Amino acid sequence: MWVKICGITRREDALLAAGLGAEAIGFVFWPASRRFIRPIEAKAIARGLPASVTAVGVFVDQPFEHVSAIARLVGLGAVQLHGYESAEYCSHLTAPIIKAVALGEGFRLSAIANLPPALTILLDAADSSMHGGTGRTIDWTMANQVARTRRTILAGGLTPANVADAIRAVRPYGVDVSSGVERSPGVKYKDRLRRFLEAVRACGAGANGDEGAD
Repeated sequence: MWVKICGITRREDALLAAGLGAEAIGFVFWPASRRFIRPIEAKAIARGLPASVTAVGVFVDQPFEHVSAIARLVGLGAVQLHGYESAEYCSHLTAPIIKAVALGEGFRLSAIANLPPALTILLDAADSSMHGGTGRTIDWTMANQVARTRRTILAGGLTPANVADAIRAVRPYGVDVSSGVERSPGVKYKDRLRRFLEAVRACGAGANGDEGAD
């Protein structure tokens, strides 16, 4: 089970997440976010990560030239797009792409039909102002339908208390957490991080929905 700890703003939190076994950490480069980090600061943190940990950059409707420049500067292993970026927009980026899809009232599977199959889907709560990190859960039954069709990362309101149930219900490729392991926006809580990773690992390899991956 692939695990990403998102909204990293401090070196100690990044190293703790890596030490506890997270496969990826996320840096938010959208200036309106409460978890925004400057690219130069993210670069310094990313340089200290183990080679096994992927640095992911989170962006919201920002010019692809800007996204590409930050990806090169920081050394991102993937970019996560949390806005209304089109399939054409995605085609201009060379880094692996995680595309966030809001799973709210009225969601239909057709919402992801036109997205390139090479993209990894991240399902999160619908919110037109925060674009992630809301702390709200999504419909896990519908999320399972998505995870059956393509590689899917589950986000939205995950915590140490509910992540095991979420994994069993959705069977995603991976999970993504931010607010569920925080003291305050961008500041992680050591015990919550530890308990989150422990809960994920306790689910075992059988919970991984990799059979739905491309």
